Amino acid sequence: MTTDIVPDRPAEPDWVRHVMWWHVYPLGFVGAEIRPEAPWADRAVEHRLDRITPWLDHVVDLGLNGLLLGPVFASSTHGYDTVDHLRIDPRLGDDDDFDALVRAAHDRGVRVLLDGVFNHVGREHPAFRALETQGPAADSAPLFGIDWTGWNPGDPVPVGLFEGHDILVALDHTAQATEDLVVEVMTHWLARGVDGWRLDAAYAVSPAFWARVLPRVREQFPDAWFSGEVIHGDAAAIVSASTMDSTTQYELWQGTWHGIADRNCHELAHAIGRHDALLSTFVPTTFVGNHDVSRIASAVGERFAGHAAAVLFTVAGTPVVYAGDEYGWTGVKEEREGGDDAVRPAFPDAPPAATDLTHAHEALIALRRREPWLHRAHTDVTHVENTAIVLRTATADAAVVTALNLGDDPVELPVADATRVEAGGGDLRDGTVVLPAAGWAVLSR
Repeated sequence: MTTDIVPDRPAEPDWVRHVMWWHVYPLGFVGAEIRPEAPWADRAVEHRLDRITPWLDHVVDLGLNGLLLGPVFASSTHGYDTVDHLRIDPRLGDDDDFDALVRAAHDRGVRVLLDGVFNHVGREHPAFRALETQGPAADSAPLFGIDWTGWNPGDPVPVGLFEGHDILVALDHTAQATEDLVVEVMTHWLARGVDGWRLDAAYAVSPAFWARVLPRVREQFPDAWFSGEVIHGDAAAIVSASTMDSTTQYELWQGTWHGIADRNCHELAHAIGRHDALLSTFVPTTFVGNHDVSRIASAVGERFAGHAAAVLFTVAGTPVVYAGDEYGWTGVKEEREGGDDAVRPAFPDAPPAATDLTHAHEALIALRRREPWLHRAHTDVTHVENTAIVLRTATADAAVVTALNLGDDPVELPVADATRVEAGGGDLRDGTVVLPAAGWAVLSR
């Protein structure tokens, strides 16, 4: 199978073709207090990271082989207001706890990806606190690119904010100091054993910044993988200009949950076509849930969560499962303070018993594991109506067919050359499959 490579951008590491991630929001997972009263520097270390370790066997049992960790660095509240990029958040533990978790993951063949919050820092970050007391004379002043005209000691620092959030202070990504800081942080943790980085809010940073940073990091760690959080814009152009390996595929996520929730498979078909067009440039990072959005079972309805998973694992991409979605857990994000809490809950000490949806994930992931060509294969929409769709992802030598019924009545759909049902359920006949009401099936030939 041929791979289109953008000139001057290295090919993604070979291991990425086989990786599938389980995404954890650590502070919520371990039951840490998200909005503690004590300043971060005064907090005692709580050794909680080891609460993730008992779940690693569950990750392997699912068939996944990657652990995507949300923020683990010292922060004031939710993890994205960083105060020390080189220190594990004391609410999670310390360096020894982190090393033990990485070691436990690697011992099971599970890679580890960290969440790099490099667009902004928290107001309690010492670099910003120095500005409040020293102004433009502070050694850290170049990190923030502030116009000090008219400023006097005691005045509020006229700093840029990230998307209007008062606790998030934007860094200056034209500054050499910021570039050097990010390179230092990335290489520090890669040397500690992590396998790559999710680049938080990458859409808010000039691609030229990443194009300066990532080659410097790759000089030392050529096998590292970098996926940027991009929620809008021209993803192919961003990847080409930034040298990132991948970006988050929010358009496919939206097309999947809207298409299913609204019983409008034409929207899903449109999103699949748009997704397919990206493959000539890069392989997107695909998902149907994460720590910033409502749980997929809440978004589409619990009986349709399997339909969304079927799309996730049978179209091209580097798939990510948000922890708990494999059980069909629910939770709605709300636009208010604390509105993320419902989708970032504490987890039990050990995995609960598997559900039908868990077993569906196991079957889909097993298929994906057997057919690694799905990582970059193109998908055709071979049949579409409002409440039913058939997708065929294929190469010259193999094919996987995904048939979804969103209706309340059984439906018979064409599945061409498919010969067996791999996941879901349906009555396979000569060239067609009969799906029950709200049924789905993934088939192969």
